[in-house]
Amino acid sequence: MPSAAVLEQKKQAVAALAEDLKNSCAGVIVNYSGISVADDTKLRKELREAGVKYSVVKNTLLKLAAKEAELEIPEEVLNGTTAIATSADDYVAAARILSKYADTSKTFEVKSGYLDKEIISLEKIASLAKLPSREILLATVCNAFNAPISAFARAIQAIVDKGGADAALAQAAPAAEEAPAEASAEA
Repeated sequence: MPSAAVLEQKKQAVAALAEDLKNSCAGVIVNYSGISVADDTKLRKELREAGVKYSVVKNTLLKLAAKEAELEIPEEVLNGTTAIATSADDYVAAARILSKYADTSKTFEVKSGYLDKEIISLEKIASLAKLPSREILLATVCNAFNAPISAFARAIQAIVDKGGADAALAQAAPAAEEAPAEASAEA
């Protein structure tokens, strides 16, 4: 039977892991076997820079924490060596980084993942991994919004270059005066 101190440490570990699961929008569970220390250090650094929390966990502690966080992790996922990567605000970072590493490794593999407290398939994780980073997506959206404004600015500049706004208004004014005169002559 474990001592009271060990039992308390495990309870604290479960509570901390459950809190991570509750506060995260996405997570990926991996089998980290066969990874070298140098590769693990490099992988952890890349995850940390992306704002992803990565930790090796015992399967029983993950099962208890998932239950507390109301996340139903399949039983077959909780076998072998297990690590979990959670992200509080980026849905794709963990999937992108870990899938990229799993593609180059023979033993490291993605076991499961979740989005907004819902378990997702390995196919969805692979799809998430193919998405560009958040910064690139935001830049793409900004460029899409910026394109019409840029076109409008170029059109205004073209008018100014042709003789200015006064010339454009002067050309429009006689045409506007002729139209009512023609309409009254026909009546």
